[in-house]
Amino acid sequence: MNQDIDFILRDWEFKPGVAQARLIRSHDDRQVIQMRIDLGVLQLEAIGRPDGARPHGGHETYCAYLQEQARLSRQTEHHFVLTDEQCHDADREFLQYYHRRMCWLALRQYKRAMRDADHTLAFMDFVKGHAPDDDYLQAHEQYRGFVLFQRTQAAAALEVENNAPESAIDEIHKGLERLRQFFAAYEREEEMEEDGMVRHLRHVEATLRQQYHVDTTLHEQLQQAIAEEDYERAAHLRDALKKQS
Repeated sequence: MNQDIDFILRDWEFKPGVAQARLIRSHDDRQVIQMRIDLGVLQLEAIGRPDGARPHGGHETYCAYLQEQARLSRQTEHHFVLTDEQCHDADREFLQYYHRRMCWLALRQYKRAMRDADHTLAFMDFVKGHAPDDDYLQAHEQYRGFVLFQRTQAAAALEVENNAPESAIDEIHKGLERLRQFFAAYEREEEMEEDGMVRHLRHVEATLRQQYHVDTTLHEQLQQAIAEEDYERAAHLRDALKKQS
């Protein structure tokens, strides 16, 4: 068996600062992702955990395994706290999902990017309740805003692909609200509008409004009607939103 990958590296030039990924079929016809990095190529599974592992007796992810351990611990009235080894294994899964999320965004596979972002956010929520110390907690929480930003990008792009620019704007607003809560948790809400991620989302929103001639979305009109206590108009707008979905 020829194990030399020189031909892959030679035909796929690495470009610093650019997420480079491609979907291919493996020898057994499963879909896998290849990601070009400076020292070679990473190969990730498209389904399940990116490394294809089934941790500790067949769990879909390491997060799922830890959640089970926490449930078992509650049955004995003990609070579950991550051990050093579990922290190390958790970090491996966080990194794997980061790589695959970047690949999905580069490949414009937005629904899959959202799914992996949701996994990471749920894992962050778990760590928040079971971290061994504040240092480990903050090592992960500092990236929550970035994951929320990427999920919002993916959600808005998916709506644009589906020819629903108003829904894309609404997704941006949902993401901005989650980012506001993130900044508020660190008492940095006044800095939010100067943040690069927030400025980028605001720019995307403005571009969508201009390109698709969107003044106010149905959801924005609904919020305005509720604020003005125009409940009859609000009811009509709710019906319109249901038809839109």
